[in-house]
Amino acid sequence: MASALFMEFVDSTALSTALPTLSAAFGTDPIHLKLALTSYILALAVLAPASGWVADRFGPRRVFMVAMSVFLLGSVLCGFSRTLPQLVLFRTLQGLGGALMTPVGRLIVVGSAPREKLVSALSWFTMPALVGPLIGPPIAGLILGVADWPWIFFVNVPVGLLGMLAVARFVPELPQPHPGPFDWKGYAIAAVAITLTIVAVETLGVGLVPPETQLGMALVAVGAGVLYVRHALRRHRPVLDVRLVKVATFRASIAGGGLVRMGLGATPFLLPLLLQVGLGWGPFEAGMMTIGTGLGAMSCKPLAPWVIRKLGFRATLTGSNLAAAVLTAVPALFRVGTPIPVIVVTLFVSGFVRSLQFTAINAVAYADIPPEKMSQASTMAVVTQQMALSVGISFGALMLHLARGAGELPLTPDRFLLPFIAIGVVSSLAGFLFRRLPEDAGSRIGGRAARAS
Repeated sequence: MASALFMEFVDSTALSTALPTLSAAFGTDPIHLKLALTSYILALAVLAPASGWVADRFGPRRVFMVAMSVFLLGSVLCGFSRTLPQLVLFRTLQGLGGALMTPVGRLIVVGSAPREKLVSALSWFTMPALVGPLIGPPIAGLILGVADWPWIFFVNVPVGLLGMLAVARFVPELPQPHPGPFDWKGYAIAAVAITLTIVAVETLGVGLVPPETQLGMALVAVGAGVLYVRHALRRHRPVLDVRLVKVATFRASIAGGGLVRMGLGATPFLLPLLLQVGLGWGPFEAGMMTIGTGLGAMSCKPLAPWVIRKLGFRATLTGSNLAAAVLTAVPALFRVGTPIPVIVVTLFVSGFVRSLQFTAINAVAYADIPPEKMSQASTMAVVTQQMALSVGISFGALMLHLARGAGELPLTPDRFLLPFIAIGVVSSLAGFLFRRLPEDAGSRIGGRAARAS
């Protein structure tokens, strides 16, 4: 299952590293290339609500294999793109594959792992996903040094084919009860709300559409959201079960995790631009520098279950959130004269803390979810996560656009001060939600129980 996450993260981090090169190849502003990132996330967020039903109806393993095939096809077509609209189109196709690949893979792991081993299972499940960001940037830098940018997408092919062979060999068929009729009405309403929300945020402040059009999209998105909630509360099995937010641990995971992921979404967009455009580094040097984040994240994975057992979910989430928010904002201070060891250590510690935080966020989401609701919880979690990532990219781009001013001044290092501080502040807001959890939150799956009075 983790082979899909590995492939996705190699692809996304390599693409982020290549943004300045793609900007030159397509003759467009680097900020506009966020479309290549958010189009994938938009496609994923729109189709993901159907993933739980599709997995239950046709079998998780079969759906997973088809999804990987679609992702690989989109990767190949991205490599043959010659214009930005073509790249956006084929990234959307990749997103359609990822929309089923990611949540179904997680569903298989969550549904198969014993409840008391869920934290450890999710921690190891995401380990290859951390190797992706570790090797993605240097792979992109190496490719851009010896070949052309299309090979950033072509390298997905051998990884994906090996992953499909592994799934066919090791993942058993997991029979699921028939999920009943698909909630087509709810899906259509949810798709409108998700699409217009992401598009409205994507176009905010960059002059792509008139302000009145943006306002209209935002109002329709809000109206569709309200309409969907009313619809979902009347359905026995809606496409997105909003009743799950009544579970405190799940609510904290998706709401607090959404704020944290805004910072996560913006960082891979902003950091390569800072290093390559702001500081004047080459793509290979920038890619090698960001290895620190991946190494920090990997080093945390074996320790995360132990930390959560000792401190409990509430203390782990609140402490790691504060540290991660500060470290998310620190690159705002990077300048040409900043010592390289300082940058490496900062990124390493940031990766470590973020890895701890996301292990806790992902695990606590399922702490109090009954087994029969796991697929719906996984679907709801993936949709909110992807929307947060998309909003994060757009928010970071908007802050960078505002920092440049009306004259679109050059992207000097000081222009990145506002964007990095802004995403750090937004990430820190999750701490208020995590502190509201009870002390024994998640104790059934590895968190520390409350102390006896």
